[in-house]
Amino acid sequence: MLASAAKAAATKCAVRASASARTATATRSATATATATRSATRALSTKAESKESALAEDGRHEVWREGIYDHDNEPMVKRRDGTYQPIDKLRGFLNYERNPEPYRKPLERLLDWEELNPTETHVDEAHTEVERKVQAARCMDCGTPFCQTETGCPVSNLIPEWNNLVYADQWHDAIERLHKTNNFPEFTGRVCPAPCEGACVAGLVDQPITIKNIEYAIVDRAWNEGWIQPRIPKERSGMTVAVVGSGPSGLATADQLNQMGHKVTVYEREDRVGGLLTYGIPNMKLSKDTVERRANLLREEGIEFVTNADIGRNVDVNELYANYDAMCLTLGSTKPRDLPVPGRDLKGVHFAMEFLTANQKKLLLTKEGALESQWEKEKWINAAGKDVIVIGGGDTGTDCIGTSMRHRCKSVTNFELMPQPPAERAPDNPWPQWPRVFGVDYGHAEVQAVFGKDPRVYSVMTKEFIGDDEGNVKGLVTQDVEITDQGPKAIEGSEREWPADLVVLSMGFLSPEDYVAEDLGLDLDQRNNIHAVYGDYRTSVEGVFAGGDCRRGQSLVVWAIHEGRGVADSCDEYLQQKREVEMTAGKQSSAFANLSSISPNI
Repeated sequence: MLASAAKAAATKCAVRASASARTATATRSATATATATRSATRALSTKAESKESALAEDGRHEVWREGIYDHDNEPMVKRRDGTYQPIDKLRGFLNYERNPEPYRKPLERLLDWEELNPTETHVDEAHTEVERKVQAARCMDCGTPFCQTETGCPVSNLIPEWNNLVYADQWHDAIERLHKTNNFPEFTGRVCPAPCEGACVAGLVDQPITIKNIEYAIVDRAWNEGWIQPRIPKERSGMTVAVVGSGPSGLATADQLNQMGHKVTVYEREDRVGGLLTYGIPNMKLSKDTVERRANLLREEGIEFVTNADIGRNVDVNELYANYDAMCLTLGSTKPRDLPVPGRDLKGVHFAMEFLTANQKKLLLTKEGALESQWEKEKWINAAGKDVIVIGGGDTGTDCIGTSMRHRCKSVTNFELMPQPPAERAPDNPWPQWPRVFGVDYGHAEVQAVFGKDPRVYSVMTKEFIGDDEGNVKGLVTQDVEITDQGPKAIEGSEREWPADLVVLSMGFLSPEDYVAEDLGLDLDQRNNIHAVYGDYRTSVEGVFAGGDCRRGQSLVVWAIHEGRGVADSCDEYLQQKREVEMTAGKQSSAFANLSSISPNI
């Protein structure tokens, strides 16, 4: 029965469209396929659940060898039907279980600021080579890989290709394929929420492939093996570009333009390169050594970085515009959404980026051996021993929770305006959309491990902050809310008071700060983002391009990389046209110069 059900599921779940089909028709066909396979899926699930798990006590697939001396050959791996067979990709997504590589144990990682992902020294958590191959073998031969479409991966990573290369133990080829579409897989492999997995075709009948883990494994092995080396452009165009902002979008723009042969200078207002990668994402999610390693590689490839350069403030933006052939704005979306309720001006109420940036700067100063007397203590926000409330969810809210836990806070509570998401996809959230379902991120797991409960409180909004006689926040009042057609509505009489010594506002970002756009006279859209058409990225001023969060609005790192690559393509097209015009004009002027030397009458 398992074989027949598996065959039916494998046949029907694959969308037999052409590999380039990314239209709505393909989506409807795939959704219809999911409906048609429902009975086969139930049969497969029932059969699989009746068997013991293929995973051993160590969390990996069980393996079996012929004898105690059989260590040179690949072991047999336990399948869902209980048999031990060689690793096989043909029916891998049916034979093997999804098994994401776990983070380090919560109580262990709370003692340091090191990355969540296990290294080779964490033998209990890190996947073995065999387990990585098993997970890669689950990638199916789907007709239309939705993981690399717009609903999946914004940069259109060649996911099935490098999954297959990992399965075939061709890791060097895998990093080549990965770098063809993604400039910085070591960033996305760590911080991306993996929309590709939400769009994975295998997820129609089972669990999706562990794409993020495989991406992370490929790029980390490539760095360790020394396969990632500087690529010095062989020719230079003679054209110059200023990139303003060194976040993921700015770095991607600079990388692409540099490889196209242009001279690129990146301006960053902070004291270090990386933008939100350096100061917006905490160390446990993305080590700053990882960011610096890539930045140093870009320097070796010919990109110049200028830090402490706040364009529009301590550097005149119009002077910059006049000195370069083109300018690319990748400013990010840095204006936070505020909470204008009574008591907002009390001490101890901070925006998330204030909290995270101050913490990261302290960590970097400590690592570099700076004396405590050199710290900017007035900017250092300490959660130690305090009742912390984080208002707003998402990745940034989780980062604030994780940071507070490492400060040894007394308690931490996380308010979310919306109701708790369902355990499974709702009818209005079909595949291949990003699944809006309940999940437990690393910060939530850490609170659970220490305090024994999830920190999140749903369907609640803040009514006012309460202060003490010295102007410090000591608590806040909330109201429960219900979601109506007109939006969230407060429920009268549902007020509750919460103790709070530190409140962190993590409610997203509205737009970029406006002083650069104002100085250049750029058009803005209705959300006060820089207006530039998607796919073209040209602003209302000639030679100025915009991409990333400052154009799109706040989004994911992978979307920032995608936009940065698009900005570079559009800018390169402009520079080539400009160069051609200049060369043509130069030829014409030189021709007239020759004529004037021959005839004094001309």
